[in-house]
Amino acid sequence: METARSAERQRTAAESRRRELLEAADRVVLRDGPQASMNAIAAEAGITKPILYRHFGDKGGLYRALAKRHTDALLIALRAALDAPADRRERVESTLDTYLAAIEARPQVYRFLMHPSDNADAAPSPEQGFDVGRHSAPLLRRLGEELGQVIAERVDLGPDSEQMARIWGHGIVGMMHAAGDWWLGDRPCSRERLVSSLADLLWGRLAEAGDRQGGPGF
Repeated sequence: METARSAERQRTAAESRRRELLEAADRVVLRDGPQASMNAIAAEAGITKPILYRHFGDKGGLYRALAKRHTDALLIALRAALDAPADRRERVESTLDTYLAAIEARPQVYRFLMHPSDNADAAPSPEQGFDVGRHSAPLLRRLGEELGQVIAERVDLGPDSEQMARIWGHGIVGMMHAAGDWWLGDRPCSRERLVSSLADLLWGRLAEAGDRQGGPGF
């Protein structure tokens, strides 16, 4: 019994320490964006880099932990927008705006997650050769699967509805990512204009589809 309690205390302490390190990493990423290094994160956390490696393995492990942290928060916000008490068009626009508002509010975090660093550490380390693109693909795939599931639960797309919902989920995420990346870099129009234009692009088939019976509706 005492052994089990001790193991639980150790697990809780490790999880708490991991959260603290991720919060330190967040602060550095907000400051440095894609140039955030393990050295800077370790210094922010008040530890040495080997201790940081002990918790996350390498920059890829830290990246995946940060990606999960921010993707979880984004998915909660997207689901809230999809489930808001409004008509379907308003919810489509609100969902698009939620994504764009998130990347606009924390552009350095977005760039860290989606764009490779231009400034690798000078000393040889496991960070060198880190390929953000290789790691960001699973993040986008997860968003696509989650959005596809939400669509499948809410919209009746006729025969093969579940497969169609997955196609739409990945397609919408790809569209949001590509359009948002372009917009965040160039700012060619207002966020409101981009939201309205993307909603127009999506609206044709979605406007005609019925709500799934017994589902929460969309």
